[in-house]
Amino acid sequence: MGKRIVILGAGESGVGAAILARKQGYDVFVSDGGSLKELYRNELVNAGIEFEEGANTEEKILNADEVMKSPGIPEKNALVKKIRAKGIPVISEIELAYRFKGDSRIVAITGSNGKTTTTALMYHICERGGLDCAMVGNIGFSFARQVAVDPKQWYVIEISSFQLDDIVEFRPDVAILTNITEDHLDRYDYKFENYIRSKFRIVMNQRETDRFIYNLDDEVTIKYLNQFEIFANQLPISMKTEVTKGAFIKDGDMYVRTGEDFTSMSVYDFALKGKHNQYNTMAACVAGSTMDIRKEKIREAVQDFQSLEHRMEPVATVRGVEFINDSKATNVNSTWYALESMTKPVVLILGGVDKGNDYSLISELVREKVKAIICLGTDNQKIHEAFGEMVNPIVDTGSAVDSVQAAFHFASKGDVVLLSPACASFDLFKNYEDRGNQFKSAVKDL
Repeated sequence: MGKRIVILGAGESGVGAAILARKQGYDVFVSDGGSLKELYRNELVNAGIEFEEGANTEEKILNADEVMKSPGIPEKNALVKKIRAKGIPVISEIELAYRFKGDSRIVAITGSNGKTTTTALMYHICERGGLDCAMVGNIGFSFARQVAVDPKQWYVIEISSFQLDDIVEFRPDVAILTNITEDHLDRYDYKFENYIRSKFRIVMNQRETDRFIYNLDDEVTIKYLNQFEIFANQLPISMKTEVTKGAFIKDGDMYVRTGEDFTSMSVYDFALKGKHNQYNTMAACVAGSTMDIRKEKIREAVQDFQSLEHRMEPVATVRGVEFINDSKATNVNSTWYALESMTKPVVLILGGVDKGNDYSLISELVREKVKAIICLGTDNQKIHEAFGEMVNPIVDTGSAVDSVQAAFHFASKGDVVLLSPACASFDLFKNYEDRGNQFKSAVKDL
């Protein structure tokens, strides 16, 4: 057998990496301290890949030539410390996939907010433009699985900071950094700067022929931009500055300039509404116009894009009360964006596992737009402390059904019930999708 690779964590990225590594002739061992989803267990068995669950056997792990660590496993994990101490190289799944991508090309999208929407829109533009492409990473299949099973000419990849932490040579042809706000600080020793550095790793291997698209209006990005050596062709986007290359919005029109080409279109034609989505749309348009995609195709894609499940997803209107599922809002900034785009009075469903949230970020919007808060979590004390003075009522609920019924009770005709929790979902739900789906089914049962 070839080089021994040990894969820690058997979720989508771990199993995808195992399948690819096996195909490329590695000696593969997969180890997961928890229990595996049946689907993944069956895949490993059928592929004849050795694995263990419910344990991490050190002697089988510490003899690796290389370890691929799933993004969910933190550096402070005891086993990871032992692997580091032995000097065994640790890589992420996107690094492994990158090795075997051949001559295919990559658009990689990272950022604290908007990356999923930008990724999905980017993929839609590529499909419209007739490119042979796949959308991978945090949405759908892992990059490694796609490379192993169904390789494409273009990959549109949504990438988290955790995946960027363990890259070595990974290099996107086009990199998009949507913005940087405080998130996941528990994984970065509560130092915002560590998290920022992780995000900027997306450009670390880029060359002059590559493109880097970033938000000129994002204070954190601009503050740190000059601290990194960036060789890529920089294409900023802005709503405040008329940039000579990149894109900007002025008086309701978006202007895109990349190289010789120049395009404009009205923001009123964007399928995605809300100011934050204008940034996402600009980023995707700039990326699209650096690729071999005709202008008309980009324009069509931006106009007919369907928004994502669990991201500001309209569910139903019941007796004049509109229900919106924004379960994907797992941090305060996402909820800020959701509230910012609201035009009607809001009954807000908040709560879950708090990752060190600073609720003062949304207090102005809450004061201005929210008439009631329904807490959906096992510990809601911080929400009461943050908003007790400005919102009455604040009610505690322990399930999706209870939260929907309570929200409906306090809503009047013409109001919006918004599930935008600002927290992770693991206290009461499997994940944010499960939370969103339970919310939707509770609304349909009203």
